[in-house]
Amino acid sequence: MEQSLLLTLFLILIAVLGSTRIQFVATHQESGDWHCEVDEESRVSAEFKPGLVTLDGHGDDWENIDGFEFSLLPALDPDHDHEYKQGKMTVKALHDGKDVYFLLQVDGEYVYKKGNDKNCPSVALMFQVGESATYHSMGGCKQSPDACNKKTCRGHEVDIMHFSIGNAIPGRLYGGNPVDNRDANGGDRFGHLVDLYAWSPHCLNLDGVSPKGNDTSAQNDWRGAWWHSSFTTHSGYSEEDSPYSTKGQKGTFYFEFSRPLRTMDRLQQDVQFTIGQMSKFSAAFWYPEDGNAWHGSGHYTISCDWVPLDVPPGSSVGAKVVSRSSWDAISGGFAFLLSIVSFGVTIFIGYWVHKKDATSFQRIGG
Repeated sequence: MEQSLLLTLFLILIAVLGSTRIQFVATHQESGDWHCEVDEESRVSAEFKPGLVTLDGHGDDWENIDGFEFSLLPALDPDHDHEYKQGKMTVKALHDGKDVYFLLQVDGEYVYKKGNDKNCPSVALMFQVGESATYHSMGGCKQSPDACNKKTCRGHEVDIMHFSIGNAIPGRLYGGNPVDNRDANGGDRFGHLVDLYAWSPHCLNLDGVSPKGNDTSAQNDWRGAWWHSSFTTHSGYSEEDSPYSTKGQKGTFYFEFSRPLRTMDRLQQDVQFTIGQMSKFSAAFWYPEDGNAWHGSGHYTISCDWVPLDVPPGSSVGAKVVSRSSWDAISGGFAFLLSIVSFGVTIFIGYWVHKKDATSFQRIGG
């Protein structure tokens, strides 16, 4: 049986080998039958909140945004007996009518080793693109690595964003950049915040890369930053400040991302968000526990199936329309009333002047 959501085995090759093509290395087997108990109440809503957050990795501007708190369970064996012990993951989202924003908030002792992704925390987001794409087995296409392509796996596409922070300075933006986008792929040679698509764990590539070669129109549409609550310098870090904080400091990791609701994708490699409609997504987390580097299958996820993501329209849009109509009616009625009052005042003044003149007139002389 194919393994569920094995992002890391392939994603590591991007950071370590700098490759734009992710090769399948070995087949991994799940232990026992796949069993999934979904929390029916889990749901994330990306409310319309324009101009509220700054994409800097800080979580302060998200305090008044509602999110959903998830237990982090092993991806291969979603058993609560083996869940991530340091805390849960809170997922928050919002949109401003143009871009969608995500915040992943995870409690964890600070750990960081510059240049080594597997000794640093790592996160990923995965979205359903094709209607037949399953969460389990990362799209669920049954084709072999040599046979999977956009025709044989049509409908099983998933969109993936993965952030490995080993070379990422906290508070700095990573993801899409002119250098990598010029090469027309979803890579990020600076911070390894990459944009990928997949049909299964066997068939995972950077956007724009396929078995038949590169497509010249692809790019990385994601931006993101990270932070930890133990950091004391808020004015900004540089690479020389690594490791940025003391190992073992208790606190919270923050991973903040944004992406346009709609992209220029024409290859079925990006999820397209539509205001007023629901999408399906999941989130994954890797952590070097007990001082040991994390490995490919040792990651946690927020659910063993897709989680609904709502992108509701902004209520203020309707309010503006109603307000404008109401104001037109009110202003029209007020203008009419004002004209009547003005007319009445004019008559009254004319009458008062006439009466005053008539009363004060006295004839002089015989």
